[in-house]
Amino acid sequence: MLAKTSLLGLSLGDAFGETFFGEEEKITSRIHLRELQEGDWFFTDDTVMSIGIFNILSKHNKIEQDQLAREFADNYLLDNYRGYGGTAHSILKDLAGGKHWKEVSSRAFDGMGSMGNGAAMRSGPIGAYFHEHVEKVIEQATLAAEVTHFHNEAIAGAIAVALAACICTRAGLSGKSLPAKEFFEFVMVNMPESDVKYKIRKAATLPRNYDIRTIVSILGNGIKLTAQDTIPFALWCAGYHTDNFEEAIWTAVSGLGDRDTIAAIVGSIVALVADENTIPEQWVKQAERFDSSVFFK
Repeated sequence: MLAKTSLLGLSLGDAFGETFFGEEEKITSRIHLRELQEGDWFFTDDTVMSIGIFNILSKHNKIEQDQLAREFADNYLLDNYRGYGGTAHSILKDLAGGKHWKEVSSRAFDGMGSMGNGAAMRSGPIGAYFHEHVEKVIEQATLAAEVTHFHNEAIAGAIAVALAACICTRAGLSGKSLPAKEFFEFVMVNMPESDVKYKIRKAATLPRNYDIRTIVSILGNGIKLTAQDTIPFALWCAGYHTDNFEEAIWTAVSGLGDRDTIAAIVGSIVALVADENTIPEQWVKQAERFDSSVFFK
């Protein structure tokens, strides 16, 4: 299943990115030298919640919001030490306690809903699963996002990532290369008007060879944990590296910021189109296997 390919890329990016937190000088040096962390790499809540998406798609062939909320809550209770943020802890505890997802999601941040990047980081498998129908990609990404992120910007970010995965799946199946211009145009034409879209439009104008610090200064790097501050940079990393998974992920972590989430998003997209030979075997060996975890059904 193509959604599983996206989930593999997501979990690898997530586990890889998680190993690049620490003292900035040392992390920057490791990135420059491409020095891997020894030992096992463990994925975070990004992968756990994405497994939830995959499980629901496998069972229902679409996003069933009530079932997805239950899946998120059940997996949270299995292990809540996976790096969940404060708002996620609050939402998932309430869901586990029996409160309805719409009430919980819509009341976050004084009724505005969360515009965090969490809905987007789990949307790649949706774009892969529904790649034949753009309308379905948009609809299903929206439904999945609403369960925890009832804010237009978070939903726009989720749609953007799903669309990116959709176009990459199509290119991967056709065996054709995917120019960055085509990648960005597909996403922008189909996603809703939003601040996220505005910044993706800006990302499309920034050349691949720009210094990563310049890119981050313009697009953000997820340090604010919002969709607006995360998705444009993630798509810039993915859009210019659709031919090489390894290079895409190294670029993702080089922006620092929310590196596990950005690498997860990039991985979920690029794994669908890049040659599988560009996915390092060493990474696969060191990263925790999502499909042998207690979360995967």
